[in-house]
Amino acid sequence: MSENCTHNCESCGEACASRTAPQDFHEPPHTLSRIRKVIGVVSGKGGVGKSMTAAMLSVLLARKGHHTGILDADVTGPSIPRLFGLHGRARADEQGCYPVRTRTGIDVMSVNLLLDAETDPVVWRGPVIAGAVKQFWQEVIWKDVDFLFVDMPPGTGDVPLTVFQTLPVDGIVVVASPQDLVSLIVSKAVKMAQMMDIPILGLVENMSYVLCPDCGKKIALFGESHVDEIAASFRLPVLARVPLDPALAALADRGEIESFTGDMLDGAADAVEKLLG
Repeated sequence: MSENCTHNCESCGEACASRTAPQDFHEPPHTLSRIRKVIGVVSGKGGVGKSMTAAMLSVLLARKGHHTGILDADVTGPSIPRLFGLHGRARADEQGCYPVRTRTGIDVMSVNLLLDAETDPVVWRGPVIAGAVKQFWQEVIWKDVDFLFVDMPPGTGDVPLTVFQTLPVDGIVVVASPQDLVSLIVSKAVKMAQMMDIPILGLVENMSYVLCPDCGKKIALFGESHVDEIAASFRLPVLARVPLDPALAALADRGEIESFTGDMLDGAADAVEKLLG
């Protein structure tokens, strides 16, 4: 608490521990943007398929007739453009910056679409990275987007905090993998969302199993799943169990994620679509 505190939290901009009134840090998007719902795709650790989940959900909602977009907030490890086969540069003019559109009409903004070479590393400190994410929200023109998916970096650091405080997130999807260790890490991500009063739509378990090509048996490659226990402990639904699929990985490597087939994420897509009422 500042020594000059007036004890009137309504007119104070300080985020002190003794605050008694909530403060809204949400920033408005670009004046030309029209965004109906913002969906965060989060995970407690890297390598669990968070970007793949965000990409596939955007494709599924686009197939349902909605205009979708992806804000790639994983600034130091951007992979969304690669999944969609995007290699061009984003365009900008005096009004603002424009996302790059995929072949099926999904709008994408990522730091890789601003670099001279997509293989150049982004060696920035946390506050600079968080600032770039805010720019993607405030300076990019997202025109008539029904669902804007935010592919967040793993963990509970600067960028997730910036997204939760700056963007009016309508719900998040938490992505996990089957290992026992992940339950602890997922719990941290869920608890952070709860602390920030962000609605949690449910959990998606990625790499849940491998389907035997000969007998069709589901093989638990990473051992027994713990996603049901995690979901029950937080009273959350399990929205999907996505298999480890070499064919899906091949589509991603070729930048053809929009061509995927299957119903493995239909439950998660339905949960997102219900936000429109």
